[in-house]
Amino acid sequence: MPEETRTVGYICPVCGKSVIAERTAFQLAAGDSALPCPCGKSELSFRQKGDRCEIDVPCLFCAKDHTAVCANDALLHQKLLALSCPASGLGCCFIGEERAVFQAMEKLEQAVDKLRMDDQTDSRGAFLDEVVMGEVLSELRDIAQRKGVRCGCGSSGYGVKVGYSSVDVVCARCGAVLRLNAATPDDLDDLCARYTIVIPGKKEIDP
Repeated sequence: MPEETRTVGYICPVCGKSVIAERTAFQLAAGDSALPCPCGKSELSFRQKGDRCEIDVPCLFCAKDHTAVCANDALLHQKLLALSCPASGLGCCFIGEERAVFQAMEKLEQAVDKLRMDDQTDSRGAFLDEVVMGEVLSELRDIAQRKGVRCGCGSSGYGVKVGYSSVDVVCARCGAVLRLNAATPDDLDDLCARYTIVIPGKKEIDP
Protein backbone atom coordinates (compact mmCIF):
# COMPACT_ATOMS: atom_id res chain seq x y z
CA MET A 1 0.00 0.00 0.00
CA PRO A 2 1.56 3.35 -1.02
CA GLU A 3 2.37 5.78 1.78
CA GLU A 4 0.01 8.74 2.16
CA THR A 5 1.45 11.96 0.78
CA ARG A 6 0.67 15.62 1.35
CA THR A 7 1.24 18.53 -1.00
CA VAL A 8 2.66 21.78 0.43
CA GLY A 9 2.70 25.14 -1.34
CA TYR A 10 3.70 28.76 -0.67
CA ILE A 11 5.06 31.77 -2.59
CA CYS A 12 8.64 32.80 -1.82
CA PRO A 13 8.66 36.45 -0.63
CA VAL A 14 12.18 36.96 -2.03
CA CYS A 15 12.05 35.62 -5.60
CA GLY A 16 8.24 35.69 -5.91
CA LYS A 17 7.97 32.17 -7.32
CA SER A 18 5.58 29.44 -6.18
CA VAL A 19 7.17 26.60 -4.20
CA ILE A 20 5.15 23.37 -4.33
CA ALA A 21 6.44 20.02 -3.11
CA GLU A 22 5.22 16.63 -1.95
CA ARG A 23 5.98 15.26 1.50
CA THR A 24 4.98 11.93 3.01
CA ALA A 25 2.80 11.97 6.10
CA PHE A 26 5.68 10.24 7.90
CA GLN A 27 8.11 13.02 6.96
CA LEU A 28 5.76 15.67 8.38
CA ALA A 29 4.91 13.76 11.56
CA ALA A 30 8.29 12.22 12.37
CA GLY A 31 10.12 15.39 13.41
CA ASP A 32 11.27 18.86 12.42
CA SER A 33 11.58 19.47 8.68
CA ALA A 34 11.76 22.29 6.13
CA LEU A 35 10.71 23.11 2.57
CA PRO A 36 13.25 25.59 1.14
CA CYS A 37 12.72 27.69 -1.97
CA PRO A 38 15.17 26.76 -4.78
CA CYS A 39 16.46 30.35 -4.62
CA GLY A 40 17.83 29.54 -1.16
CA LYS A 41 16.49 32.72 0.46
CA SER A 42 13.33 31.46 2.20
CA GLU A 43 11.95 28.26 3.64
CA LEU A 44 8.80 26.85 5.21
CA SER A 45 9.62 24.99 8.44
CA PHE A 46 7.75 22.44 10.56
CA ARG A 47 8.40 21.83 14.27
CA GLN A 48 6.64 18.91 15.94
CA LYS A 49 5.20 19.55 19.41
CA GLY A 50 3.50 16.31 20.45
CA ASP A 51 0.04 16.23 18.85
CA ARG A 52 0.54 19.72 17.36
CA CYS A 53 2.85 21.24 14.81
CA GLU A 54 4.31 24.76 14.66
CA ILE A 55 4.74 26.02 11.10
CA ASP A 56 6.85 29.06 10.20
CA VAL A 57 5.50 30.45 6.93
CA PRO A 58 7.37 33.02 4.78
CA CYS A 59 4.83 35.70 3.89
CA LEU A 60 4.95 37.50 0.57
CA PHE A 61 2.62 40.24 1.82
CA CYS A 62 4.38 41.14 5.11
CA ALA A 63 7.93 40.17 4.03
CA LYS A 64 8.31 38.33 7.34
CA ASP A 65 7.46 34.89 8.73
CA HIS A 66 4.18 34.00 10.41
CA THR A 67 4.02 31.17 12.97
CA ALA A 68 0.90 29.01 12.92
CA VAL A 69 0.00 26.11 15.21
CA CYS A 70 -2.21 23.31 13.97
CA ALA A 71 -3.23 19.84 15.09
CA ASN A 72 -1.30 17.03 13.46
CA ASP A 73 -4.60 15.42 12.51
CA ALA A 74 -5.42 18.46 10.33
CA LEU A 75 -1.87 18.64 8.99
CA LEU A 76 -1.90 15.00 7.89
CA HIS A 77 -5.51 14.39 6.89
CA GLN A 78 -7.45 17.60 6.13
CA LYS A 79 -8.32 18.04 2.45
CA LEU A 80 -6.94 21.58 2.46
CA LEU A 81 -5.28 23.39 5.35
CA ALA A 82 -4.93 27.11 4.58
CA LEU A 83 -2.67 29.37 6.64
CA SER A 84 -3.40 33.07 6.13
CA CYS A 85 -1.58 36.37 6.56
CA PRO A 86 -3.30 38.24 9.45
CA ALA A 87 -2.73 41.63 7.79
CA SER A 88 -4.00 40.91 4.25
CA GLY A 89 -6.29 37.94 4.89
CA LEU A 90 -4.73 36.20 1.89
CA GLY A 91 -3.50 32.63 2.15
CA CYS A 92 0.26 32.31 2.43
CA CYS A 93 0.58 28.51 2.72
CA PHE A 94 -1.56 25.55 1.70
CA ILE A 95 -1.18 21.93 2.82
CA GLY A 96 -3.38 19.04 1.75
CA GLU A 97 -4.47 16.94 -1.18
CA GLU A 98 -2.59 17.66 -4.41
CA ARG A 99 -5.55 18.90 -6.47
CA ALA A 100 -6.87 21.15 -3.69
CA VAL A 101 -3.44 22.70 -3.07
CA PHE A 102 -2.80 23.37 -6.77
CA GLN A 103 -6.24 25.03 -7.11
CA ALA A 104 -5.60 27.21 -4.03
CA MET A 105 -2.13 28.18 -5.27
CA GLU A 106 -3.57 29.15 -8.65
CA LYS A 107 -6.04 31.51 -6.94
CA LEU A 108 -3.27 32.92 -4.77
CA GLU A 109 -1.10 33.59 -7.83
CA GLN A 110 -4.03 35.48 -9.42
CA ALA A 111 -4.37 37.62 -6.29
CA VAL A 112 -0.63 38.31 -6.21
CA ASP A 113 -0.67 39.31 -9.90
CA LYS A 114 -3.50 41.75 -9.12
CA LEU A 115 -1.50 43.22 -6.22
CA ARG A 116 1.59 43.69 -8.39
CA MET A 117 -0.46 45.33 -11.14
CA ASP A 118 -2.08 47.72 -8.64
CA ASP A 119 1.32 48.63 -7.20
CA GLN A 120 2.70 49.37 -10.67
CA THR A 121 -0.21 51.69 -11.46
CA ASP A 122 -0.38 53.10 -7.91
CA SER A 123 -4.05 52.12 -7.75
CA ARG A 124 -4.19 49.91 -4.65
CA GLY A 125 -7.49 50.61 -2.89
CA ALA A 126 -9.22 49.63 0.34
CA PHE A 127 -9.71 46.09 -1.00
CA LEU A 128 -7.67 43.82 -3.24
CA ASP A 129 -10.54 43.89 -5.76
CA GLU A 130 -13.28 46.36 -4.88
CA VAL A 131 -15.74 44.94 -7.43
CA VAL A 132 -15.33 41.38 -6.14
CA MET A 133 -15.62 42.54 -2.52
CA GLY A 134 -18.81 44.47 -3.27
CA GLU A 135 -20.36 41.49 -5.05
CA VAL A 136 -19.34 39.09 -2.24
CA LEU A 137 -20.98 41.35 0.37
CA SER A 138 -24.10 41.65 -1.80
CA GLU A 139 -24.31 37.87 -2.24
CA LEU A 140 -23.83 37.38 1.51
CA ARG A 141 -26.76 39.73 2.16
CA ASP A 142 -28.91 37.76 -0.29
CA ILE A 143 -28.09 34.48 1.45
CA ALA A 144 -28.85 36.04 4.84
CA GLN A 145 -32.21 37.40 3.61
CA ARG A 146 -33.32 33.85 2.76
CA LYS A 147 -32.15 32.80 6.25
CA GLY A 148 -29.28 30.82 4.80
CA VAL A 149 -26.64 31.79 7.38
CA ARG A 150 -26.36 29.63 10.48
CA CYS A 151 -23.79 28.20 12.86
CA GLY A 152 -23.08 24.64 13.95
CA CYS A 153 -23.86 25.69 17.54
CA GLY A 154 -27.48 26.27 16.50
CA SER A 155 -27.48 30.07 16.30
CA SER A 156 -28.56 32.07 13.26
CA GLY A 157 -27.15 35.35 14.57
CA TYR A 158 -23.90 36.54 13.05
CA GLY A 159 -21.63 39.52 12.48
CA VAL A 160 -19.29 40.40 9.61
CA LYS A 161 -15.67 41.58 9.66
CA VAL A 162 -14.50 42.88 6.30
CA GLY A 163 -10.79 42.57 5.52
CA TYR A 164 -8.60 43.51 2.58
CA SER A 165 -9.28 40.32 0.62
CA SER A 166 -11.73 38.32 2.71
CA VAL A 167 -14.88 38.52 4.82
CA ASP A 168 -15.14 36.81 8.21
CA VAL A 169 -18.64 35.66 9.18
CA VAL A 170 -18.67 35.48 12.99
CA CYS A 171 -21.30 33.62 15.05
CA ALA A 172 -22.96 36.00 17.51
CA ARG A 173 -23.37 33.23 20.09
CA CYS A 174 -20.20 31.10 20.20
CA GLY A 175 -17.79 33.38 18.31
CA ALA A 176 -16.82 30.78 15.70
CA VAL A 177 -15.53 32.23 12.42
CA LEU A 178 -15.97 31.24 8.78
CA ARG A 179 -13.68 33.06 6.34
CA LEU A 180 -15.03 33.83 2.86
CA ASN A 181 -12.32 34.74 0.37
CA ALA A 182 -13.05 37.88 -1.66
CA ALA A 183 -9.89 38.25 -3.74
CA THR A 184 -10.73 36.94 -7.22
CA PRO A 185 -13.78 36.35 -9.46
CA ASP A 186 -13.43 32.63 -8.66
CA ASP A 187 -14.07 33.42 -4.98
CA LEU A 188 -17.30 35.16 -5.97
CA ASP A 189 -18.32 32.19 -8.13
CA ASP A 190 -17.69 29.83 -5.20
CA LEU A 191 -19.96 31.90 -2.95
CA CYS A 192 -22.69 32.22 -5.59
CA ALA A 193 -22.75 28.42 -5.85
CA ARG A 194 -23.77 28.16 -2.18
CA TYR A 195 -27.39 28.25 -1.06
CA THR A 196 -26.45 28.35 2.62
CA ILE A 197 -23.44 29.35 4.72
CA VAL A 198 -22.70 27.20 7.77
CA ILE A 199 -20.20 28.49 10.33
CA PRO A 200 -18.41 25.57 12.02
CA GLY A 201 -19.59 26.08 15.64
CA LYS A 202 -17.03 25.91 18.42
CA LYS A 203 -19.27 23.78 20.59
CA GLU A 204 -22.87 23.02 21.37
CA ILE A 205 -24.32 25.79 23.54
CA ASP A 206 -27.62 25.52 25.37
CA PRO A 207 -30.07 28.23 24.34
